[in-house]
Amino acid sequence: MRAVAVHDTVLSVIEMPTPEPGRGQVLLKVLRTGICGSDLHVRVDADGSADIAAEVGYPHFMRRGHSVVMGHEFTGEIVAYGPGCRKRWRAGSQVVTLPLLRVNGQVHMTGLSEAAPGGYAEYVLADEDALMPVPRGLDPDLAALTEPLAVARHAVRMGGPRRKDPAVVIGCGPIGLAVILMLKAAGVRHIVASDYSESRRELARQCGADVVDPSGDSPWKRLGDHPGLITSAPEYYGAGLEALHALRAVPLVPWRRVLRAAKRLGAGPRGPVVFECVGLPGVIEEIVSAAPFLSTVVVVGVCMRPDTFRPTMAINKELQMRFSFCYDPADFDETLHMIARGRVDARKLITRVVGLDDVPAAFDDLAAGRDAKILIDPHLR
Repeated sequence: MRAVAVHDTVLSVIEMPTPEPGRGQVLLKVLRTGICGSDLHVRVDADGSADIAAEVGYPHFMRRGHSVVMGHEFTGEIVAYGPGCRKRWRAGSQVVTLPLLRVNGQVHMTGLSEAAPGGYAEYVLADEDALMPVPRGLDPDLAALTEPLAVARHAVRMGGPRRKDPAVVIGCGPIGLAVILMLKAAGVRHIVASDYSESRRELARQCGADVVDPSGDSPWKRLGDHPGLITSAPEYYGAGLEALHALRAVPLVPWRRVLRAAKRLGAGPRGPVVFECVGLPGVIEEIVSAAPFLSTVVVVGVCMRPDTFRPTMAINKELQMRFSFCYDPADFDETLHMIARGRVDARKLITRVVGLDDVPAAFDDLAAGRDAKILIDPHLR
């Protein structure tokens, strides 16, 4: 079969044997595969990611000197089952899959390890237990977006925005755009998105955000006079005194209980939920410095280099900081059905579909910010 492999940062179209499914594995004919932003990062700095993966107990992450078929966002058709499978779906059934593959008792990351070649190929192996059937009639282009949209759904769930809370998305690449779509699906009414790229700002606008060019405007100013936002220490401290003044003016009111109950119900000062979707050094510090008090910051962008921010600033503002990695199986399945039911208009993310021969050029275009989501059709000539 034909595939695209990366070795020493160079992407090449190669011929390799069609894989045979082992125990508990399924052979899929790849219909579509998405090029992920993390693929772009790993291509040029695989060793940095591998070092981190080794520290958390996974020593098989791809390295610069390896030859790896990437691609962990894909949909395909079942071709054949390996031994020990339950064979729950017929051959020809379209499925998506968690990008994890058990090989000889070890779990490997599909498309990010030599042990589990990914979807930049005509065929790929999947773990039967990780398969999820694609609802009838769903376009393969959209089914292939399940994985990146599941990343966004998980991040939004981690941020926990209420419908009336403002949200700020810093960076409108594929994951930033996916976060906007998931915020809209969650009913969040006011979303401010910031990106230097005009084309990405336009995509963010189409996804439902109020867009900002940070070279001449501030996403924080676009929040306006939203109720509950606090932007200075005196204002924050004064809010407590004002609450005490109002409650103690009413005889016999148990002000402590009232304050606690109000907080549980979400009343009082509350900052926006901010999603960092850039993944470059310095961005977290910019957010910590500029975000309103009591903001929740969810870091989704994959920064491959060491970074710093001022904890004292985050402490003074009482920011909550969370780091979002992937998703759980429920996130993945829920996202697939959200796409199928039209709750998420994911087609806006797709800028084009290319064949295997065009993958190296597609990487360059994505790195230059000329596209949002490029899909690969491995059978396109």
